Amino acid sequence: MEEEPIPIPIRVQTLAENNPTQVPPEYIQPPHNRPQINIKTPTTTEVDNDDEDDPSSSSSSSSSSSTVPVIDLFGFDPDHWGDVRRQLGQACKDWGAFQVTNHGVPIGLLDRMRSVGNSFFKDSPMAYKLRYAVPPSSAASEGYGSRMLLTTSNDAVLDWRDYFDHHTLPLSRRNPSRWPDFPPTYREVVVEYSDCMKALAQKLLAFMSESLGLPSSCIEDAVGDFYQNITVSYYPPCPQPELTLGLQSHSDIGAITLLIQDDVGGLQVFKDGEWIMVQPLSDAIVVILADQTEIITNGKYRSAQHRAIANANIARLSVATFHDPAKTMNISPAPALVTESFPPRYGQIVYGEYVSSWYSNGPEGKRNIDKTIL
Repeated sequence: MEEEPIPIPIRVQTLAENNPTQVPPEYIQPPHNRPQINIKTPTTTEVDNDDEDDPSSSSSSSSSSSTVPVIDLFGFDPDHWGDVRRQLGQACKDWGAFQVTNHGVPIGLLDRMRSVGNSFFKDSPMAYKLRYAVPPSSAASEGYGSRMLLTTSNDAVLDWRDYFDHHTLPLSRRNPSRWPDFPPTYREVVVEYSDCMKALAQKLLAFMSESLGLPSSCIEDAVGDFYQNITVSYYPPCPQPELTLGLQSHSDIGAITLLIQDDVGGLQVFKDGEWIMVQPLSDAIVVILADQTEIITNGKYRSAQHRAIANANIARLSVATFHDPAKTMNISPAPALVTESFPPRYGQIVYGEYVSSWYSNGPEGKRNIDKTIL
């Protein structure tokens, strides 16, 4: 029996512009996955201990008791390397996510990237955006879309967001003619942004390697040449943000993700039974460790489980830059981090098979890597 074709979803922006009073049923999360939109911020004692380790629990919401670390890189000044490596290593171990400032990427470039992304979504007509629409039956296709996963399950819940995905590295994948030409500077900004994000990712992976006592090139060598995608996500206002998610809970499947957001806020990281809001900082870049880095470090550093919540009153924009291995790469723990007292936690995987499984089955609200622990 042939599978039913995946329908082309109505863009979330179109839904929102019709000023609905309710979220359509295909966007409503099951109760255990719904965010607790803070009417008041719960104290530690108000969090139900029975849900302490359940990242999808509605009682797990952003708390004032913890904040995602912010690390000053001091422009990679050698005089500060030791302290930066120490802070970075601690954040990778405890959180798998942190923000960096004084990272060497021009703040003006961050602003321009946010600006062209916002202009594409807010200022261009839908007919123009649909010229770049991704095929609904193809996973991880470049272009404008609303649905990332291939699953045709009737109970699959959609995310309250639209996105534009760019294939930017290696250069053989980079074809700016497949990107918007409105606003006029869009393509050149994305190219410059891509190159700066690659350079920062390389520096951060080098520091991560050194913080584990490894050669600076260890993690990057294990990843191989970066396959980089830049995804601009647009989260329109939502009439019932307590029922849906902008982006469901997951961990990233590649090596390292670098993200910028606007001043609206909505990105959350799961830690110690709570969802912690990543406070927007206009000059900061959010660093999110992904699954392959956890495998390479043999679990010494962890990939971060995260999600995005919706907002009732205002649209939100973020730009995530993913740095992944080639699909043919075999990924396994670095030999230097495997000992008799610390045996391998993960078997060798083929990255392309890992990717296919994720796009076919979805993250199911969890860290994908938990399924691969030996």
